[in-house]
Amino acid sequence: MSYLMGIDNGGTFVKAGIVDENGNILAVAKEPVHNLTPQPGFTEREMEELWNQNAKVIRRALATSQIPPEEIKGLSFSGHGKGLYLIDREGRPAYRGILSTDTRAWEYIKRWEQDGTKEKVYQKTFQDILACQPVSLLAWLKEHEPQAYESVQYVFSVNDYIRFRLTGQANGEYTALSGGNLVNLNTFQYDRELMELFGLGEIYSKLPPLVYSGELCGTVTEEAAGQTGLSAGTKVAAGMFDVDACGLAAGLDHEEPLCMIAGTWSINEYIVKAPITNGTVALNSMYCIPGYFLIEESSPTSAGNMEWFINQFLSHEKESSNIYELTNRWVEETDPKENKIIFLPFLNGSNEDPLARGTWIGLTDFNTKAHMIRAVYEGIVFSHITHVKRLLQNRKAPNAIRLAGGAANSSVWVQIFADALQIPIETVICKEQGILGAAIAAGVGTGVFQDYQEATAKTVQVRQTVWPRQEYAKIYQEKYERYQKVIRSLSGVWKEFQ
Repeated sequence: MSYLMGIDNGGTFVKAGIVDENGNILAVAKEPVHNLTPQPGFTEREMEELWNQNAKVIRRALATSQIPPEEIKGLSFSGHGKGLYLIDREGRPAYRGILSTDTRAWEYIKRWEQDGTKEKVYQKTFQDILACQPVSLLAWLKEHEPQAYESVQYVFSVNDYIRFRLTGQANGEYTALSGGNLVNLNTFQYDRELMELFGLGEIYSKLPPLVYSGELCGTVTEEAAGQTGLSAGTKVAAGMFDVDACGLAAGLDHEEPLCMIAGTWSINEYIVKAPITNGTVALNSMYCIPGYFLIEESSPTSAGNMEWFINQFLSHEKESSNIYELTNRWVEETDPKENKIIFLPFLNGSNEDPLARGTWIGLTDFNTKAHMIRAVYEGIVFSHITHVKRLLQNRKAPNAIRLAGGAANSSVWVQIFADALQIPIETVICKEQGILGAAIAAGVGTGVFQDYQEATAKTVQVRQTVWPRQEYAKIYQEKYERYQKVIRSLSGVWKEFQ
């Protein structure tokens, strides 16, 4: 039996897991990440602390599994996309790590739209420019933190940073960096002119050599082995953007499926052999399987909103009960037809207006927490629907949609997705898709699997299929239309909150 390790650095947790060649996850260790919000719109983390947490969960996963470190054939990574992790000339963090929920650079997006930069960039990257992408954050740093900007030696994603700490080797992985407007999708290489369009010409030389997800790029150093408990010399594969990892672990290995990931971000995606260049989708990037492109519609508008609600309003209930069982029961007991409240899941950003904020509309003194949490569940579903509608402009509806992320663990929430979309929803047995996707990359890189298709055939299993109920189609169609009316009616108000 071959054993692999997947390391997953998301927006809220860092995890490490041991996976066997059949996709069974034998042990998982996780730590909540201490994210910093020094001012509105900023989301940061201390990079040294993040590395220490990675080392800690790796040690714990090894100890829990009782698999000898020398039996780990290889390891790889899944991590949040976008954001920015910078290393200086001394090999130390040049600035705090910046997450994908950071919106500080929103003004640059407006500027690049107005001066024609966006249109020129699109011809090279086939994607919109987002405030949380490395290019936007680098532009902000250049203007507001010039000392940190000038000290940069390497521009990394979170995976690149953790891999650098494990191996001492600097690389940039295709799925993450191509999703950050850093790679020309015509040439599959960095592009000096592209960097100059962003006013970042000097950054071109700071971009590390590109590698594919399953490509080996170093081994665990003696120093890192001492910190993590891994065996020195363990092979390390590049890894991938977590949307790729979760899609892969849900069976996204050919063109028919469509996958939704309801986690911190609303991720909605499918893969094709050529990018969609007609402007109807926001993001094209290179997929973890060479030769495929990931067509993605995404925004930070998903289940992270529910976690906020729980932490802010259900602290008492959280102490005395299984909070997810409780919220699921409340939602199931609340009639969707009678509950008129609309929730906009825009606490960390929006897929409608870059300045939009989260809010409830329609509250009265009759309403309870149960009504509010059902509105949260539904608002998150509606945000996903907006993305799915855009994706379906370029393809036919799939036979079913694979749903991953935290929402996939709630049967009542999965049913809302099915009823509102009127498309069957499938969930998979594995609940740690980031870890499994990362482990698959390690398996491909070390030869445990011949290719990604063999890997998914061996490791991905459907848990259940939830069928849409026709009698709920009209109810959710009317609610979605009301959701859209609320968004349109507030379009001129959001600037007042800046």
